[in-house]
Order: sequence, then structure tokens, then C-alpha cells
Amino acid sequence: MDVRRPKVALEEAYLHPADVARVLSDEAALVQLSDGGGVTTDYYRPILQRLGDFDEARLRSMDEAGIAHAILSLTAPGIQRIVDPGKAATQARLENDFLAERIAEHPERYSGFAAVALQAGAEAAAEARRAVTELGFKGVLINGYTNTADPNVGLYLDEPSLYGFWEAVCELDVPVYLHPRPALPGGLAAYAGHPEMKGATWGFGTETASHTVRLLLGGHFDRFPSCKLILGHMGEGLPALLWRTQNMFELNRFDKRLKKTLPEYFADNIWLTTSGNFSDSALTNAVLTVGADHIMFSVDYPYSESAPAAAWIDRAPISELDRRKITHGNARDLFQLRLDSSPHRRLP
Repeated sequence: MDVRRPKVALEEAYLHPADVARVLSDEAALVQLSDGGGVTTDYYRPILQRLGDFDEARLRSMDEAGIAHAILSLTAPGIQRIVDPGKAATQARLENDFLAERIAEHPERYSGFAAVALQAGAEAAAEARRAVTELGFKGVLINGYTNTADPNVGLYLDEPSLYGFWEAVCELDVPVYLHPRPALPGGLAAYAGHPEMKGATWGFGTETASHTVRLLLGGHFDRFPSCKLILGHMGEGLPALLWRTQNMFELNRFDKRLKKTLPEYFADNIWLTTSGNFSDSALTNAVLTVGADHIMFSVDYPYSESAPAAAWIDRAPISELDRRKITHGNARDLFQLRLDSSPHRRLP
């Protein structure tokens, strides 16, 4: 490992070991969870086992890849799947306390993103404050839209009921990571007979990109100009589509009026990670579109492997200055991390 270039990863998932054990012992639950995520049970079974590990396997994977520090978060769909606001708020608090305990066992290696119950906006704001100010978490991760009592209706991040939540995270000056989940039932019609399309193969990216464009064109970043949003998977395809989206919006604004262009919002408010998208062309396009200052390395562990992700970024066709920014510099600055690059001990 090149000690001059430690890596920080920040789309790294976990699931409570009790939930892992419950799903692995119940084939019907495993099938349901796999189908909901657009994966096969053969793929998901070993992933589940690694989701519940915080010690040997995860740390070994980090060490082999030269990952100094990982920011962990509850895997999708997480709290967003719970309909009842009270249950969601209680579960979010329990998950954050559990994650804080795991971080305390390896404080130099791990930090956390908070889970919050957007089903109850005031509770979400309060839990974000508690997680950041008391537990030391680095921000909040939201797994897409939030379920409601109507299975065909989701709560998206631009809803007025969530303005208090956004005010809280802006005041805390921490980012919100928007993580994918499958589309609502009405959005799955195009995938009928094609379960392979619902998840990360295709559906995750289109759902999350649409959620982000909704925020952009709906004036979210004008309402909350200091808001910081993070997108994984090299921006869910948006860097490649940004020019066309901006151009067609200018021709078809309807009732929407924005203070900036979409590229300007990306420059001011949105960061990308490389999670699960280890492509030279995608990285080059993202650097040219949004700039290396707003790109951060990530793996998407355990859904992707750490070693190939690290090997790729170490040889990607970018400048060494940009490589240092992407591997650790941007994350260090955004999250105010302290990174010790001593070669005589495990990197924190």
C-alpha cells in the first residue's frame, strides 16, 4: 500500500447481525429480500454474511485495499421501508446506537452515516442532530424514497414536511448521501419479466437519478443553498446526461425557475463517489463534468470488492493530484477526518 495515498471509502454497508441471522434462517425472507433488490439468492447469501461483520473480514478487505477509513451505513432499504412513523423513529435510533458501538470498537477505522425516519420529519431532524453531535456521525444516509401507507406513493426528499430535516443538516453542516433502492411498484412495469433490471444492474441508477433531478429542477438547492448531497456510482449516470438535461429544461421550463444551471448546482452542492462503478470512461467524464474536487473514492462493500476498486483507482488515467483528491483528500476535507499514514501500523 502506498502510504502517501491512503483511501477513504464512504458507501460501505452493514446490516445488524441479528437481521442477517434471521434472513439466512428463513428461505422465504431471503427470497423476498433478494427479489426486492433485483438479485439472486445465490448472490445475496454470501453478501448478507459479510454485511453483519465488523471485524476480521471487513478490516482485512480494507487493509488489502489500502483503505484507511470507512464511513458505514445501514444497507438499503433500511429505515425507509418502514411505514409506521413511530416504529421507524425507534428503529433509526436503535440502528444508530448499534453502529456507534461498533465504531467505538475501531474508532480509527470507522465512522458512520446516521439512519433517520423521514416518516416523521421532526424526529428525523432530532435524530440527525443527536447522531452528529452526540454520536459523532459524519452525516446522514437516505435509502431513496420513504414508504407511506399507500404502497404506490413514496415520500421524496423535496417534500415540504422534510424542510425541517434539511434545515437541521444544513445547520449541522453535514452531507446527505442519497442511496438507491428499487422504484415504486408503478415504476416497475417496464421491468416485467426482467427481474435482472430492477436492482443495481439498471433500476437503482435510474430511480436515484430521477430523484436527484427532481431535487434540482424543483428548486431544492435554492431553498437550501448550503445543502450537501452525495451520489454514489459515479453520479448515477447524471454526469453523462447533464448537458442534455440542462438544455431541454431551458426549452421546457414549465413553471420552474432556478437561480443556477444544473452544472453550477453540481459544482456547489453535489459530490459523487466511485462506489461500484470502476470505469475509466465514467471517471474521466465525471472529472470533466463536475471536477475532481467533487469526486470521492468508495467501494460499495460488500456488494463490490475492495481490492479491485483500489487497484482500479490507483491506475486510472488521471493526474496524481486528482488521484490524491479522489482517494482521500476530498473526503478528509468534507468530513474533517484525521488520517495517519504511518507505515508501521494499521492506517486509521
